[in-house]
Amino acid sequence: METFFNNLLEFFFILIGLQLIYTAYKVFINKSNTKHVGSALFWLDLGILFMLGKFIPPMVSGLLVVLLGVISLFRQFEISQFKPFKQEKLENDAKRFGNKIFIPVLSLAVISVLLAMTIKESSTSAIGVAAIVGVILAMAIFKSKPKEVIEESDRMIQTMGTSGILPQLLAALGAIFTIAGVGDVISQLIGGFVPEGNRLAGVIAYVLGMVVFTMIMGNGFAAFTVITAGVGLPFVIAQGADPAIAGALALTAGYCGTLLTPMAANFNVLPASLLEMKNPNGVIKEQVPVAVLMIIVHIALMYFWAF
Repeated sequence: METFFNNLLEFFFILIGLQLIYTAYKVFINKSNTKHVGSALFWLDLGILFMLGKFIPPMVSGLLVVLLGVISLFRQFEISQFKPFKQEKLENDAKRFGNKIFIPVLSLAVISVLLAMTIKESSTSAIGVAAIVGVILAMAIFKSKPKEVIEESDRMIQTMGTSGILPQLLAALGAIFTIAGVGDVISQLIGGFVPEGNRLAGVIAYVLGMVVFTMIMGNGFAAFTVITAGVGLPFVIAQGADPAIAGALALTAGYCGTLLTPMAANFNVLPASLLEMKNPNGVIKEQVPVAVLMIIVHIALMYFWAF
């Protein structure tokens, strides 16, 4: 069963790669994009990494990742321009479908969680299965054709631009930081400020450490391994906290940092761009009060629940 779901995960990676290669083709033939060659090469490179990353040598994968950076560094990437949707059509569709638009989105969470809970081996590919079901539901509700799904996926990929690969790069960076011993360095620094044996101080350090490092990394997963190794283990779990509860709350505390940073480009910068907001940090500004409140709540929950 585990082998089946691992192979299924690889199948989803290949699907993503094919979509990215299609985007590369669309960008290449789009002469209105002044940097269509470099932009197409970027998407082709990323598509190859998704499709063949498991099969090509690590050195080759590394060079392909470096090429992504070189294209961006020399500014050979440009986001293509699309025809804006007609406002009248958008309003009519909103009235026509109403809250039905949330069904495909909510199905992602519901199906992936249920699948992962009922079949533990499916946890690696549950979100992929849920995504396929979500697409099928969307096609059924909105009477869409497969071509429209591919075209709109291409539009979203191009709109996200280079920020679309930020979560993968930051997650990889978090693993590198852990191996490099960044967690040990942070532990030594925090040790000078946190009183030994003080549970509350340890909890505050763990939660705030996750928030701050997530703001720097732009990704809670990238911060989790580093901060848990450097702060969570010696200052919270070593004092008797339940690792499951403390770890879960630490990760969600990191998401509070996601609300506060432009490094979480796909959450904060991209919506500001899509909504054409005058202030590029407008989304973050609106989220600050919620983030601060949730940070306080996380400190209280970890202190009273984890011990």
